[in-house]
Amino acid sequence: MAARSYRFLRRTLAVGCLLAAAALPATRPVAPLAARTDATDATDAPQPTVLRMLQLNLCNSGRAGCYTGRAMARATEVITNEAPDLVTLNEICAGDLSALHGVFQTVHPGRTVVAAFQAAGDRPSGDDTRCRNGQRFGIGLLTHVPTPATPSTVYAGTHPTQDLADPEERAWLCVDADGVLLACTTHLSATGYRVALSQCDHLLDTILPAISRDAGYEPTVLGGDLNLRAGHDPDVRSCTPSGHQRIDDGRLQHITATSDITLCCRTLVPMHGATDHPGLLATLTIDPSRPGRRPA
Repeated sequence: MAARSYRFLRRTLAVGCLLAAAALPATRPVAPLAARTDATDATDAPQPTVLRMLQLNLCNSGRAGCYTGRAMARATEVITNEAPDLVTLNEICAGDLSALHGVFQTVHPGRTVVAAFQAAGDRPSGDDTRCRNGQRFGIGLLTHVPTPATPSTVYAGTHPTQDLADPEERAWLCVDADGVLLACTTHLSATGYRVALSQCDHLLDTILPAISRDAGYEPTVLGGDLNLRAGHDPDVRSCTPSGHQRIDDGRLQHITATSDITLCCRTLVPMHGATDHPGLLATLTIDPSRPGRRPA
């Protein structure tokens, strides 16, 4: 099963890049670098990279009971007010990513915004799941880099384990940019908690290590609605690798990070009923001197 998933990872890399290119003008998806420190101290020691990360589940398909039609307006307010360097997005339509790209660019003038989108599959049709407005439905990611020439790579795919009672096939998405961070998001099964745990295990234990082996290690962060909780059965902590840090919104949204990233300053951002999840905001400090960091 792992071999099949890895073959799918490699096959869908090109697809992920095409999806990313379609999401914004002449730009490809990537990871956030706004608060990066470029100068070195007197000893030329590498400096930490500090980033603000925001996880949002917008419930914006138009089909779910949590849909209000107000999530995009509130997401615009939150991104404008908080100015995160990385935004992971769940339950969005493809057009939502394009709209939020413009908002993100406004709060990061002079930077190149990178956006990526991955649609959830639709098992009955063999096509993508669609929002009520006909757009593809799935997950997305926004970040920024110094220039359009900054290298970036998109990885995306569908989890090999799915709840066969649910027509929506859950997906995952990662962007590696500028050799600083591998940023990922996913929205796991909501109809089968054991399925969600299997998807979480496979993503963190198989897919992400496979990317590291193939492309070279980078500090890695995952934000998403995992539909798993800490202290419940099954427990989200059982799929979090040893040494990883994790924060959550007290319910189903989580941010996990490898040991060379410090997670700090967890904040729940009210969405005022526009969606059924709060925003989850955290500060990431990527320390190049901590274990797990790839040598420069």
